[in-house]
Amino acid sequence: MLAPVHQDLNGKNNQHLAPQTDIQISQAAALKPILEIARDRLGIPPEHVLPYGHTKAKISLDYIASLKDRPDGKLILVTAITPTPAGEGKTTTSVGLNDALNHIGKNSLLCLREPSLGPCFGQKGGATGGGYAQVAPMEDINLHFTGDFHAIGAANNLLAALIDNHIYWGNKLGIDVRRITWRRAVDMNDRALRSIVQSLGGAGNGHPREDGFDITVASEIMAIFCLATDFADLQRRLGQIIIGQTKDRRPVRASDLDAVGAMTALLKDAIQPNLVQTLENNPAFVHGGPFANIAHGCNSVIATRAALKLADYVVLEAGFGADLGAEKFFDIKCRKANLTPACAVIVATIRALKMHGGVAKEDLKTENLVALEQGFANLDRHIANVQKFGVSVIVSLNRFSTDTQAEMDLLKRLVAERGIACILADHWGSGGAGAADLAREVVSTIDNNPEKFNPLYPDVLPLAEKIRTIAREIYGASNISLDPSAHKSLAEFEKDGYGHLPVCIAKTQYSFTTDPALKGAPTGHILPVREARLSAGAEFIVALCGDILTMPGLPRIPAAETIAVTADGKITGLF
Repeated sequence: MLAPVHQDLNGKNNQHLAPQTDIQISQAAALKPILEIARDRLGIPPEHVLPYGHTKAKISLDYIASLKDRPDGKLILVTAITPTPAGEGKTTTSVGLNDALNHIGKNSLLCLREPSLGPCFGQKGGATGGGYAQVAPMEDINLHFTGDFHAIGAANNLLAALIDNHIYWGNKLGIDVRRITWRRAVDMNDRALRSIVQSLGGAGNGHPREDGFDITVASEIMAIFCLATDFADLQRRLGQIIIGQTKDRRPVRASDLDAVGAMTALLKDAIQPNLVQTLENNPAFVHGGPFANIAHGCNSVIATRAALKLADYVVLEAGFGADLGAEKFFDIKCRKANLTPACAVIVATIRALKMHGGVAKEDLKTENLVALEQGFANLDRHIANVQKFGVSVIVSLNRFSTDTQAEMDLLKRLVAERGIACILADHWGSGGAGAADLAREVVSTIDNNPEKFNPLYPDVLPLAEKIRTIAREIYGASNISLDPSAHKSLAEFEKDGYGHLPVCIAKTQYSFTTDPALKGAPTGHILPVREARLSAGAEFIVALCGDILTMPGLPRIPAAETIAVTADGKITGLF
């Protein structure tokens, strides 16, 4: 698939760019040895850099711990409008902004999530940016990388195996096999594994029961991995995992099964942040990867905190639109890790806004000011939502060659009426230089606006009211509807002392509602909550809404069908 042809800030096609795929651009880049990036750009001694080949490495936790007395840099969140098939370019903008900050002489470091194999072989493709705003090596990051996700899946499934083994050998803890809630995990879209019956084949294979798989990025181990503040906190959280109940309804934890030591051993290397570089040889941490539609959508706290000690500016991306990724970043990650964002950049494209205004994908190349103004309602709500957290907002317009001057002028006027800046950026085609204006606006906004961040709701609010607050304030809903089982679960969680936890909404990323076909900014709908799950180790409550699934399936024509390896060993078709 060819990446879209962008234009530079003067409206002229970038003549130096032949049509190339993102992977071709990445493979042609001149990357520096990662030891050199760590030493020269971040001042990390080589003994604390653990290379995985020449262009990627992990940074030791001992070195990160030594940074604790350094002052923090400024944290910049990059989020977006509600995603559409037209594309928004959030990861590309995150990379481009980081390169641009370095281009204008600032010391900036990028924090991204690791891509999941499921979307890479499914529909979304890779997640390393695009054009001349990418992190590299693109193929490694999008595929096995440093093995973090495999380690997380192994730790998850080790716990599952220990549960069944404990029951097989006499069930000393009295686990009720009907009330086991721990599911297995695999980092692949596989609808056949959503619901299974395990342990068939006779008594030697254990006790048959219903079970199922989640995709690894939706697992509680992934959430714990990304929210743990250090190695000790990781072990504490793993021990708190509740895997089910006994027959007299007492909770059974991973610590009761003596599972924590072995699970930690599997995660010992993975928990160290991964260091890579952009195509412009600027450093980037890519670590952890929970989805924002079914999990909390942010990279690891360990990587974020380390970045804040190593740079004056840290650019961090949260998954999907601001209603999911940004809300969870603010209400879960910032609350738990004591982070204070300095500003937020909301990424939009005229193409996507016209789609929110009712234009079909095949008609997006045609100028349509009416549809653009109607679709602006989606961006407008995201702006207002982010401002509810006390965070200053900038809009980044990711420009496409089909955008007309009239459309760009209209969008700039609509955004200006909200009292904020709308900055045209061409990092896709021109790298950091193409987003220099955006970088300067970010620096100016941070310098001229004091940090006033506050979460959307207090810890003491009842769990159902936390869900209702998000539904009304962020999604524009009039109310929520709780399935009787969800209502019962929330009451039990509060009774057991978990009422102070934040909530993680699992819902479609394609709409403010639970209907992915409803674009724009609908209001007055009901948010249906069908199930509530306790993630005691991650320390949040998951509310599953509508038809959202924690194990996606592959599309009719999966991206895997176009991926190949050439005779000289080069991967093609990944993006």
